[in-house]
Amino acid sequence: MTELPWIAEARKHIGLKEIVGANAHNPTIVQWLKEMGSFPGAAKSWYFEDETPWCGLFVGHCLGKAGRAVIKDWYRAKAWSMSGLTKLKAPAYGCLAVKSRQGGGHVFFVVGKDAKGRILGLGGNQSNTVSIVPFNPADIDGYFWPSKLIDGKPVPSFPAEERYRLTDVAATAKQGASEA
Repeated sequence: MTELPWIAEARKHIGLKEIVGANAHNPTIVQWLKEMGSFPGAAKSWYFEDETPWCGLFVGHCLGKAGRAVIKDWYRAKAWSMSGLTKLKAPAYGCLAVKSRQGGGHVFFVVGKDAKGRILGLGGNQSNTVSIVPFNPADIDGYFWPSKLIDGKPVPSFPAEERYRLTDVAATAKQGASEA
């Protein structure tokens, strides 16, 4: 199975951390914020720091760099579930997963499962880091396939059937990582 371009982009950033505190910010995250308005349909950022939850930014950046559609309200994790993406009945490698959390939501890419049946999510702002974290499937609100971008417009698409066969992947962080 070939690697999906948005997952290849996401994997490049595993280990990237925000700089905690109001006095300094990770320049890579700030650069992503500056680029967000350049993707068709995506709102420009009005903030340029890494203290605001940035899971939606990470997903938007990876999809935009891969030539996939980015939603207008990329900064709102739960907006990814209400934006017209193709809703899936089961997790597929490379899909987005959206979950609720205290104070909001969280969005990440599904990259596998573990021996305990937990979904492994590659996401940003997971304990202030880009990491792969296990999530209980019961905690996930929905799975969504990213739209293609054709002539600057989002077009629904679907995963190949083999993407539904999730394989065992190693996590880079523990379950229960902070998502805010």
